[in-house]
Amino acid sequence: MADQEYLQFIEKVKRKTGIDLSQYKETQMKRRLVSLYEKKGFKSFQEFFLAMERDEDLFRQFLDRMTINVSEFFRNIQRWKVLEESILPGLMEKKKSLKIWSAACSTGEEPYTIAIIVSKYLPFSNVHILATDIDENALQIAKAGVYSERSLQEVPLDIKKSFFHKHGEQYMVKDEIKRAVTFKKHNLLADTYETGFDLIVCRNVLIYFTEAAKKEIYQKFSKSLNDHGVLFVGSTEQIFNPEHYQLRPIETFFYQKIHS
Repeated sequence: MADQEYLQFIEKVKRKTGIDLSQYKETQMKRRLVSLYEKKGFKSFQEFFLAMERDEDLFRQFLDRMTINVSEFFRNIQRWKVLEESILPGLMEKKKSLKIWSAACSTGEEPYTIAIIVSKYLPFSNVHILATDIDENALQIAKAGVYSERSLQEVPLDIKKSFFHKHGEQYMVKDEIKRAVTFKKHNLLADTYETGFDLIVCRNVLIYFTEAAKKEIYQKFSKSLNDHGVLFVGSTEQIFNPEHYQLRPIETFFYQKIHS
């Protein structure tokens, strides 16, 4: 009965939001959602969904819990150094601008990090970063560009001084960086993908999806990349059999589109 109830919940959520929870790993997602509804005093998925229909704030909390917003600037800083020193010089050959996608960008730390790094090679006016996420609340935070000290714990001091304004305990991203990033709502499982990207960054997100969903997303990412474009994934998301997606490993967690 409990499993049937969860399947009905998934179906109702899909009808309401277009988000297909069946594509997420069931055990992890179920545990996360049960913990949320029990904390709110509900005893079943059915009760929880009925309450969400009436309470917009509860519905937003559900979306936040489901979309796992954990982010910070220069997260796993060694990987960003590889991007800066080994990957970007190759992408920049014969190019005066770059088209980049930060997929599942959460609250914006990742696309702003990308803009800061790429600005060492190009003027901000030649940096075009699309940053997408399924969570509208996260996107609102990203657009505001105001962060706590905790979000900047990996950021070198010179970068803090050059690219942020400090107001009390808060750090504001400078306008020149903001202008390089366009934020947009996007569902990786359901929406169409833009094409023509030189670099796609999607880190620490696909671990939550089923194997079938992951394969589909990797195929779509591959089609979205230019020939020789690069996909940068998270430290728990090594791609097995990258050749199935017309990709080849060029550094750990970096995969290049093979010329078709």
